[in-house]
Amino acid sequence: MIVACPHCHAGNRLDATRLGDAPNCGACHAPLLNAPLTGTADNLPELLRHSQVPVVVDFWATWCGPCQSFAPAFAAAAEAFVGKALFVKVDTDAEQALAAQYKVRSIPTIAVFDGGNELERLAGALPSGQFKAWLMQFV
Repeated sequence: MIVACPHCHAGNRLDATRLGDAPNCGACHAPLLNAPLTGTADNLPELLRHSQVPVVVDFWATWCGPCQSFAPAFAAAAEAFVGKALFVKVDTDAEQALAAQYKVRSIPTIAVFDGGNELERLAGALPSGQFKAWLMQFV
């Protein structure tokens, strides 16, 4: 699959079965998984299916105020839980089919997946500390 580097946005070919190997970007050499990845119809199914750690998905939109205010908390959690969970952001405007497939009715919606199965869903934004506390039950 192709994963965009969250730092320099370069495309990186990544074997989904090697997500646990802490891959680095081929262009800027920064870690690929210490910040939220961009989820697309092309890579999200593979990420969910092959990840050895829980996958936390933020379904959001650029025009959504609560989504924008929650983004720093989501990014902080991605950094705090590196190696324990994989964090992915799905823009519901750009990926409408994914939003429909996962029955996203409001944004932000945070869903936690393990082994491809949805474990829990949270509608709405939380402060950073509460969000990390909520995540502790899954990682």
